[in-house]
Amino acid sequence: MPSSFHTLTILAPGLLGASLGQAARARGLARSIRVWARRAEVRLACAQSDWCDSAHADAQEAAAGADLVVVCTPVEHIVPLAREVSPVCAEGAIITDVGSTKSRICREAAAVGGRAVFVGAHPMAGSEKSGMEHARADLFENRTCIVTPLPSTPPAPVDRVVRFWADLGMRVKTVSPEEHDEIVAHVSHLPHLLASILSVQLAGKDPEWMSCAGQGLRDTTRIAAGHAGLWRSICAQNREEILRAMEGFEEEWQRLRSALHNQRDFELERLLERGKRFRDSL
Repeated sequence: MPSSFHTLTILAPGLLGASLGQAARARGLARSIRVWARRAEVRLACAQSDWCDSAHADAQEAAAGADLVVVCTPVEHIVPLAREVSPVCAEGAIITDVGSTKSRICREAAAVGGRAVFVGAHPMAGSEKSGMEHARADLFENRTCIVTPLPSTPPAPVDRVVRFWADLGMRVKTVSPEEHDEIVAHVSHLPHLLASILSVQLAGKDPEWMSCAGQGLRDTTRIAAGHAGLWRSICAQNREEILRAMEGFEEEWQRLRSALHNQRDFELERLLERGKRFRDSL
């Protein structure tokens, strides 16, 4: 039997928010689905969709009486919105999110007060594309969602959040907010920055070179197409863990550079083989 909420409110129906609405409707996880969006054209598109029951220009209006609110905004807006809607939610409601950083968000959101409990979550199901026009109901299937309760978070809301994401077809992992930020700094944030800085370096070369590029370059730099403003906010909130991840990368990069510079070809091959084994295991 899937988890069921009376009213699901989605704050900001972009790629993740609109996909969430589509998936929740397809799987029967809420009787009513409401959205809040700043832009009138987004509200109109939601209101005309088959997964949204009502679209609102006011966040409190959208969240009034809701028993589950999912904040799908950029990370810097999650806590202010949670604070704004918490007083009008149903008694004992749950507020969760989809933010890519967790330590600061969970610590600050735990103190928002009101009638709801905040339980942090991060579905690892994004894309370099943004906007609800790219949303799809199967976005979350067979992907990982990291749920990040604080030690003080009551277990019942945590269990409901875990079940909700699992019922969307996700593999759910529960860790502390601090462990989450360490993990994603290595497996998500660092790879994005590497793709971006490679693209920056190539942007300074002769544009004609790009006519010689193969699929490998496109694959390697695909995620650099992500929204720069969103990633600025993510980096600002997870700065220390990203810096530690970069230090580890620089050590490995220096080993590769040294092997290449000193013509230690067998060491170079061992490094490349280690990389190949890891990639094959994914």
